[in-house]
Amino acid sequence: MPEGGGVPRPEVEVFVGLGANLGDAAGQVRQALAWLDELPGTRVCAASRLWRSAPVEADGPDYCNAVARLATTLTAPALLAALQALEARAGRQRPYRNAPRTLDLDLLLYGAGRIDSPWLTVPHPRLAQRAFVLVPLAEVAPQRVPPAALRAVADQQLRPWD
Repeated sequence: MPEGGGVPRPEVEVFVGLGANLGDAAGQVRQALAWLDELPGTRVCAASRLWRSAPVEADGPDYCNAVARLATTLTAPALLAALQALEARAGRQRPYRNAPRTLDLDLLLYGAGRIDSPWLTVPHPRLAQRAFVLVPLAEVAPQRVPPAALRAVADQQLRPWD
């Protein structure tokens, strides 16, 4: 029972994109999966394998990417705040747009919801444009990724992380 005796919030199926390209990128993504599983009212239900992709619109080392399927009772704004806190915990800095990063956590989908606010857009606005999101998302939720969407990004370089 939540504090104050209120009605518990129902769980929502959520998808989070994970990425890193500084330091031990694969280790950071694996650590982030463990941290996600420790968030209040949240559990990791599935995670894709790790994928390697080149940076988009920037220079730097290759990214390690994955997608996690979560069940959470957190609201979308609370989950976004928790994701940003985990990025900070991993040493994420934002010196400029698309800068290399120790950890990047993107809220891709929040149930069937649509959110359009100054600080959060769900579904993620570039979801359908990026193989490094769609391919791992298709691993954990094939029903969420139409075959045409995968064909549209088939020319983007993506390979399993070694």
